[in-house]
Amino acid sequence: MKRVGILGGAFDPIHLGHLLAAEAALEQYRLEEVWFMPSHIPPHKHQAGVSGEQRLEMVRAATQNHPAFKPIDIELRLGGVSYTIDTIREIRKLHPELELYFIIGADMVNYLPKWEGIEELTQMLKFIGLQRPGSFLELDTLPSFIQESVSLAEMPLVDISSSLIRSRLAAGRSVRYMVPEQVYEYMTRSGLYGIHSG
Repeated sequence: MKRVGILGGAFDPIHLGHLLAAEAALEQYRLEEVWFMPSHIPPHKHQAGVSGEQRLEMVRAATQNHPAFKPIDIELRLGGVSYTIDTIREIRKLHPELELYFIIGADMVNYLPKWEGIEELTQMLKFIGLQRPGSFLELDTLPSFIQESVSLAEMPLVDISSSLIRSRLAAGRSVRYMVPEQVYEYMTRSGLYGIHSG
């Protein structure tokens, strides 16, 4: 059975922390692929400042040189608010043969009891919680059905976020080496986040 990890997010923009997270999960759980899935409208985050197609293009640019990393547009095609339960039901219909792992930050593991349809989700996939040095996780306080569906992976501490990148760009500061070079080139070429070439 093919083992596939799914990394969802706004990717507004995708950055090196996302890629390190995917690589950590891929290596530690012997995944065959990691799918990068830009959300249409995240339930609890800001409305993306750039279009879904532009965010997908940045994901394509970031993942193009990694044989196991694949961009998927399923949440963009489904539209509306992107709830993981709806997406995974759709993926299960299309790919019933896959062994699915949903990759999240360890800080998000504590919030799993509040996720829409979490009981059904734990029957359809496993979670990989990425623990960075100093991250706080109380796995034993979670319901047992969630504990059983979560495995932990370690990743380096990389203090980069999409919001940090956007705020630096808004202030006219450099974000080189925070995003892959191909993403930086796409952002510059397309004039995203107020960035200009030259």
